[in-house]
Amino acid sequence: MTTAIITGITGQDGSYLAELLLQKGYRVIGVARRSSTVNYERIDHLLDDITVVQGDLQDQGSLLSLLEEYKPDEVYNLAAQSFVPTSWNQPALTGDVTALGVTRILEAIRFVNPKIRFYQASSSEMFGKVLEVPQSEDTPFYPRSPYGVAKVYGHWITVNYRESFDIFAASGILFNHESPRRGLEFVTRKISNGVAKIKQGMAKELRLGNLESQRDWGFAGDYVEAMWLMLQQDKPDNYVIGTGETHSVREFCEIAFSHVGLDYKEYVVVDERFYRPAEVDLLISDPSKSRQHLKWEPAVSFNELVRMMVDADMNRLKNK
Repeated sequence: MTTAIITGITGQDGSYLAELLLQKGYRVIGVARRSSTVNYERIDHLLDDITVVQGDLQDQGSLLSLLEEYKPDEVYNLAAQSFVPTSWNQPALTGDVTALGVTRILEAIRFVNPKIRFYQASSSEMFGKVLEVPQSEDTPFYPRSPYGVAKVYGHWITVNYRESFDIFAASGILFNHESPRRGLEFVTRKISNGVAKIKQGMAKELRLGNLESQRDWGFAGDYVEAMWLMLQQDKPDNYVIGTGETHSVREFCEIAFSHVGLDYKEYVVVDERFYRPAEVDLLISDPSKSRQHLKWEPAVSFNELVRMMVDADMNRLKNK
C-alpha cells in the first residue's frame, strides 16, 4: 500500500486530495498543527479512513519524526499561511511558514529518505505584476504580496533541492481554485455565502473590493488530480495548472446572484477597505504543458463552479 503524507490536510485542497488518494488505495497520513480549537470540518467524513497526526512546518524535529515513523512514498506540502491579505498583516510569519517551511520538509526528506517523492503547492500569485499574458512555466515571477514572495522562495528551493540532491520534487503552479469548502475569508466564498444570506433574508448587502479584478478560477476537486499526476511522472518538473480562462469578480457576482433570481447591482457595495495595497494584474494560465504531459483537463466549468458554491451555501444555511 502506497503511503502519502499531506500537510495542510484540514484545508480545502487537503480534503479533496485525501479523498482522491483514498479512492486510489493509499494509506493517508494527514498533518495538522496543534491547536486548542480543532477544526476538522472539511475532513470529518474521512476520519475513520485516514490518520491525522500533529506536526508543524515551523518545527524541523516534528517533520523528521513524521518521515521516520510513517515512511511515506509521497509527501504533498499543501500547508501554508495562504490568505493574501493576512500576509500583509503577518509578513514574517508568512515567510517562516510558507517559505522556510518548504526548506524544512525538503531537508527532512534529504536526511530520512531522498527517494520520497515531494509535491510543492506553488501559486499563480508568484506572477503578481505579470510580465506576459498568459503565464506559463517560463514566465518570470514578480510577486506583489508577502504571500507571493514566500511562494516564490518555496518554489525555487524545491527546484534547488531537485537539482542539487536528485530529489523527486515537483512544483505545481496552481491558479485560483475554489469549492464549497473554501474559507469564508476568500472572495469567491464570501460572494457565494453572501448571496445565500441575502436570498434567505439574513443580510441586505455584500461589501467587496475591486470588482474588476480578474482571475483564472477552477474547481479544487479537479486540481488535486493534477497534483497526484505530477508525482506519477518519470521525472519531476514544474507545471502550471489552470483553466486558461479569466473572469472578473463582477462576473462571479453576476452569475452567483442571478442563479437565485437576484440582480447583484442591487446588493453589492464596493468598499475600498477591501482593496489590496498592491493589486496583481491579469492572471491567466497557459496550461498547455500540463495538458500535454499530464493529460490533465479541468472537468468543472466556471459557471458550474459558481452555481455549485451558491447551492452549497444555500443548503448549509437552510439546514442550520
